[in-house]
Amino acid sequence: MTQVSIYLNFNGTTEEAFNFYKSVFGGEFEGNGMMRFGDIPPSEGMPPIPEADRNLVMHVTLPILDGFQLMGSDAPESMGFSIRQGNNIYINLMPPTRAETRRIFNALAEGGSIEQELQDMFWGDYYGSCTDKFGIRWMFNCPEKN
Repeated sequence: MTQVSIYLNFNGTTEEAFNFYKSVFGGEFEGNGMMRFGDIPPSEGMPPIPEADRNLVMHVTLPILDGFQLMGSDAPESMGFSIRQGNNIYINLMPPTRAETRRIFNALAEGGSIEQELQDMFWGDYYGSCTDKFGIRWMFNCPEKN
């Protein structure tokens, strides 16, 4: 089965971000919910997880819009990660109706910023884009005409 997902890394705010996305899209986290770094079983040759990182999210998956998966984790500096919010990624959503497009767009834009208001575009879709309060960029393309 072919599948596409987006994987997001955060600097300690994965739990907050994914609870927000869950409030927007509904549904439940897959598998065991939010897996924590402290849940990693110790193994030979692996350094212990720093106490400050044990409650951070190691992995979470939230199905959104027809089974599309939004995945994420915290990326602690203590493990060699360096997170920089960038402007090179959008998550493109194609909700089935304009009403659902407006609902999700408004929820994600709250506390963030609107790059382009939802409007009819020359290619025929109802389009808009925004950045949510966590710095994630979203674009919307709804082919519904009314």
